[in-house]
Amino acid sequence: MTKVLVVDDEPQIVRALRINLTARGYDVLTAHDGTAALRAAAEGRPDVVVLDLGLPDIDGAEVIEGLRGWTAVPIIVLSARTDSADKVRALDAGADDYVTKPFGMDELLARLRAAVRRGAASVPGTEQAVVETSSFTVDLAAKKVWRAEAEVHLTPTEWGMLEVLVRNRGRLVAQKQLLQEVWGPAYANESHYLRVYMAQLRRKLEPNPARPAHLITEPGMGYRFEL
Repeated sequence: MTKVLVVDDEPQIVRALRINLTARGYDVLTAHDGTAALRAAAEGRPDVVVLDLGLPDIDGAEVIEGLRGWTAVPIIVLSARTDSADKVRALDAGADDYVTKPFGMDELLARLRAAVRRGAASVPGTEQAVVETSSFTVDLAAKKVWRAEAEVHLTPTEWGMLEVLVRNRGRLVAQKQLLQEVWGPAYANESHYLRVYMAQLRRKLEPNPARPAHLITEPGMGYRFEL
């Protein structure tokens, strides 16, 4: 049974979607704010997410970014925002489709079916929101790191590096790829940035920064994250 996560703070919309989707054989999960949505996605593993942007606690675009930190689940934005800048931001954050309110149920259901087909056709991965090592825990959905049950403060750049490595765990991430994903295309040759920030990450996360067990350097090539 296809599982749909509906995220909206308007009870009448949640109710209408639950009734219509359940009647068509979907298993429906619901959340009324961004925090609950990220938790429901990590625990319920939906096949598709229908997401409102105007949530009471976290902007919908941030929820999309949180989801994209660990999962490729199809995301359909359902929003009253019609400004093109909002659409661009949501799509850039990783949304797959954008439907404006008020919407026709038949159109939304057609887009939902298309999104589910695309999701089913993609190569399945080892999607995991929380990644644990022997030394620290990374929550890709919440964008947080804990060591010995205490949260570790990372700068946005440190988090960006760690996130890319954790999402590619066990695989070599080339220096140029890491620079482009974290800093942007203009920084593709600034390899000294990597050395500085990797040293900072190791001091914060590795029990022995001089002999790292998880944040591994492949000399002249790049870096690798190991559990």
